[in-house]
Parts: sequence; C-alpha cells; structure tokens
Amino acid sequence: MLEVENVSTMYGRIQVLWDVSLAVREGETVALVGANGAGKTTLLETVSGMLKPASGRIAFRGKRIDGLPSHAIVELGISHIPEGRRLFPEMSVRENLEMGAYLARVWKDKQEILDRVFQLFPILHARQGQLARTLSGGEQQMVAMGRGLMSRPSLLVIDEPSSGLAPLVVDEMFRIIETLRGEGIAILLIEQNVQQTLEIATRAYVLENGRITLEGASRDLLHEDLIKKAYLGL
Repeated sequence: MLEVENVSTMYGRIQVLWDVSLAVREGETVALVGANGAGKTTLLETVSGMLKPASGRIAFRGKRIDGLPSHAIVELGISHIPEGRRLFPEMSVRENLEMGAYLARVWKDKQEILDRVFQLFPILHARQGQLARTLSGGEQQMVAMGRGLMSRPSLLVIDEPSSGLAPLVVDEMFRIIETLRGEGIAILLIEQNVQQTLEIATRAYVLENGRITLEGASRDLLHEDLIKKAYLGL
C-alpha cells in the first residue's frame, strides 16, 4: 500500500533522515519506534507531503507521491493526524470535524461519515457545539482523530495520539486504533507507549538518528534486547 524507499529528508542544510525504507500493507498497523529527535515526525511529514524528500521514492498503491502537494495526497486516501492535534480553537467541535470532509469525493457524504465519527467518539456528539479550545486534552485528541477520519482514508498516519493524556484515555485511543484496523484502515503509528504499541501493531520499525536500525514482527521485537533496554526499561 505504502512504499518508502531510500528516503532522505533535510531541514534546510541539516539532514534528518538517511535512506529510510519501510512499507505498510493493506489493513495492517505498522509502528514506528524511536527516541525523541530520531526523525519519526519528519518521516510522517515527508510521507504526507509536508516536507519534500531530498532523495528516494514514496509510492501509495503504486502511484508515486513524493512530488505531490499535501492536499493531493489526502485526495488519494492518506490522512495525517499530527502531534499536538492542531485544531481550530475558536471553531466548534462539529466545525473542526467538517473541515476534514472538504474533499469533493466525501463532501456529499459528510453527515454519514460524521455519524460514524460520533459512534466512535460519543462524547463528541454531546460536545459538537462546544469550542475546541474548551475541551480536555483527551477530547481534543478525539476531535483530531475524528477530523482525520472525515476524509474516508485508507491509510491513517498518526503521530503520538496519547501524548499528555490520562491512562484511561490512552487505553481508549488504543481501542479506537484497533477498531479502525478491524474496519480495514491501514495505520502508520508513532507512539511513546512502546509496549502497548507493539502489542497492537502488526509490524514495527525502529528509527535511530534518522536511520532504520531494526524491523520485524511487533511481538518479536518485544523480545529484542535493544527494545527492552532502550524503550521498555528492562
């Protein structure tokens, strides 16, 4: 579904990624694990067109996308849920969600999609008229997730969905991610909770200093010494 081949990305003159390759297949959850500053967010922003790679190739369902603008990548079926939520604070919950349905192919079905989002996040139905800035952190993350789903993506790119959230809300986020995978949506996930992430992911890649250093089935990586020592404190 998604193929990243030998991608290098720069911030100005500073190189952040070196020859990174990974793949996401139809319907699977792939975790991207690494310390802060390893280049994880940079990789997601490169996939979604927010950054242009200096070299390498990115393809989605066989179509090369590394030269496309972000809105064209969304149109193809990739939705990026960024770290920090990035909501419109002075707009209501419903207005924030509807902003995710601007594509011509989904606009006519926006109410149907919105109803599904409200099924996944019932609290948002109750809060739909409330300004986004007045929500709790967990509720804001639900809005960000819901907005990403409004474009009916086939691939969700999610950056740190549990950051700063209470444990019960974190568990709810993981439950939603598993539900979405069950509905056939593929997911590329960055998440600081490595243990829980590897337990729900199909496969995982470890990114260190801008390079992939380890990859494999997620449950196998849970037993790798590098993962135990660096990320699980074992």
